[in-house]
Amino acid sequence: MKYLRFIALSALLATSAFAEGGKPAPAPSGTYVSDQAHSSVTWKISHFGLSNYTARFTKMTAELTWDANNRAASKVVATIDPASVRTDFPAPEVEDFDKKIGASADFLANQPIRFVSTVVKVTGENKGKVTGDLTFRGQTHPVTLDVTFNGSMAEHPMDKAAKIGFSAVAKLKRSEWGLGIYVPMVGDEVTVLIETELALPKKATN
Repeated sequence: MKYLRFIALSALLATSAFAEGGKPAPAPSGTYVSDQAHSSVTWKISHFGLSNYTARFTKMTAELTWDANNRAASKVVATIDPASVRTDFPAPEVEDFDKKIGASADFLANQPIRFVSTVVKVTGENKGKVTGDLTFRGQTHPVTLDVTFNGSMAEHPMDKAAKIGFSAVAKLKRSEWGLGIYVPMVGDEVTVLIETELALPKKATN
């Protein structure tokens, strides 16, 4: 009898957590913030045509105004700390390459990197293009992200909060932002890879 009660309770919980078809109930509209533990920004650039030099940023914050009923009306603002660049240069005692790229006037000049969306275009069931203004080194130019909507949950089973997930890719020419050092030996085109989960903050309770 206890076993049957357990089965019935499990079925009830599953019904409340998932919508029809066995999929999680979708996340509602609202203002979401990036989950730092499940977000990353990686970039790569051609190195003498022999390989793609790869590095990452470890401090990125994003705020998404999500319209679940009209995704094209959604908006996003993201900020990256240039000092958080990590190159994994194997000899930091010889040269602090992270600091050089993040702070040097020849590279990111220790100025905030910021993206503000201007247009969201839905191109498929889970595909879209997000165009916006990208600012770094004090210059602003438009960039378009190819975005994949990975899905959403009204309540994440572990975090107990609504969450949304995206993957995105952007390609840009760094020289347009005045970062032309070492071109063409080191490529002008930079590929940026973004993975992120965003959560709807839980309402404060007394």
